[in-house]
Amino acid sequence: MTDQSPGHTKLLELQDVNLVYRALPALRRIDWTVEMGQQWACLGPNGAGKTSLARVISRLATHFSGALQRSPELEDKGVAYVCFEQARALCERDRKLDDSEFRADASDPGTRVQAVILDGHAPDDHFYHWVERLRIGHILQRGLRFISTGEMRKTLLIKAILSEPAMLILDSPLDGLDQASEQEMRQVIDELLHSTITVLMLCRQLEDIPSGISHIMALEQGEILAHGERDNILADARVKALMNPPAADLGELPPAAPRPYQLPDTGPLLELHNVSVSYGDLEVLRDVNWTLERHNHCYVSGPNGCGKTTLLSLVTGDNHKAYGQDITLFGIRRGSGESVWDIKQKYGQLDTQLHLNFARGMHVLEVVVSGFFDTIGLFDDWGDVQRDNADQWLAALGLARYSRESFDALSFGLQRMVLLARAMVKSPVILLLDEPTLGLDGHHRKLMLRAIDHIAGNCDTRIIFVSHSAGDTPSCINQHLSFEPRDEGFEVVSGK
Repeated sequence: MTDQSPGHTKLLELQDVNLVYRALPALRRIDWTVEMGQQWACLGPNGAGKTSLARVISRLATHFSGALQRSPELEDKGVAYVCFEQARALCERDRKLDDSEFRADASDPGTRVQAVILDGHAPDDHFYHWVERLRIGHILQRGLRFISTGEMRKTLLIKAILSEPAMLILDSPLDGLDQASEQEMRQVIDELLHSTITVLMLCRQLEDIPSGISHIMALEQGEILAHGERDNILADARVKALMNPPAADLGELPPAAPRPYQLPDTGPLLELHNVSVSYGDLEVLRDVNWTLERHNHCYVSGPNGCGKTTLLSLVTGDNHKAYGQDITLFGIRRGSGESVWDIKQKYGQLDTQLHLNFARGMHVLEVVVSGFFDTIGLFDDWGDVQRDNADQWLAALGLARYSRESFDALSFGLQRMVLLARAMVKSPVILLLDEPTLGLDGHHRKLMLRAIDHIAGNCDTRIIFVSHSAGDTPSCINQHLSFEPRDEGFEVVSGK
């Protein structure tokens, strides 16, 4: 890559751009110009309109009013947009085309990482440079459904870089990365910011804005709050207030809902002894030992691709590899005749995949009530008891005023908080939180961690909290299950 010199040629200009999404205003009166030589960050909390702006610029959203003018260079080379929704769409396509049940080996790898990156082109030195730079050589022949969030982010970034766009949009590129990968990604972003590519970073936190960014636009509820040179925007009191709003008070937790099952009076909640999992030649877990006692709140950590998700699928009944192994869940040896439902009813779960797949067109109260039935949507009859309990949980988490609002109308961060209330209405034995702060701005991360500690301190539900970042753990944690690197993969270490 070569250094660029500042210029004054317009690369992109938006004039009075307005966008309505799902009958709600997503962008309003956007007037903004990007000149050659500028590197921009679009800053704002969840729901500010950053993704909508990126979709307009990249022409994924076409039903907007106002004018979008792109320079001849931008028209010729195009815009590359790296985002979580792109990864989701690729994985969903692979799931629909999965033909494992018709294959002799009962396993369809789907689209492989190398095929996604190259998109029909032959590998060249540029390809091998970035594969080595981001250390994904070991997953090139692995299917997209079998790589971690961080590995997917690296895959899509390389694909975008190799397309040599005039503009590269990076939507929260540090999300879902372990510490080593985050440092690596920061170095790559810094290099891109000093290249001939114009970069637009979508950021939810002030600390995520790299030093190489020259200009910042702050969005609030779809409107430009401030935009201009970096230092001026970061010093703006309105921007500081936008990124650090006051938090609503938490309320008292409601009485526990009746549980339609009995737990043994004594003994651990979960026990795994010498558990191993392999898929063909790929060894994911080896000789894992883990006991979750009744007083434990456990933090599960480890690098991208180390096997955390596989481990969780063993204890939730989702993974058939649990059969024939020494796994005891809630006092019952796995494979003793219990159904998957017998296991799942004891968990409340929250993860990004659930969030992104959740049914549309529901009110907040209905979303919370669906937690009684473990459905993504509400299809069962419900009454005053469920309604009252759901309202009480919303109040307990500081969400009472949103009860009758449309779930779709809430910001991403508030939606995640509502889904936490949904996970708790049935008073689960274990609250399983897989990267619950992923995709949240700093304000909503604090709200989520505060709410988890509120739950842990005021009821008998135990917490299993999965995260890459130690700074994102609630204070209630008293056990740490860590995936540590070894010569051939990872070793799982349990400790206080």
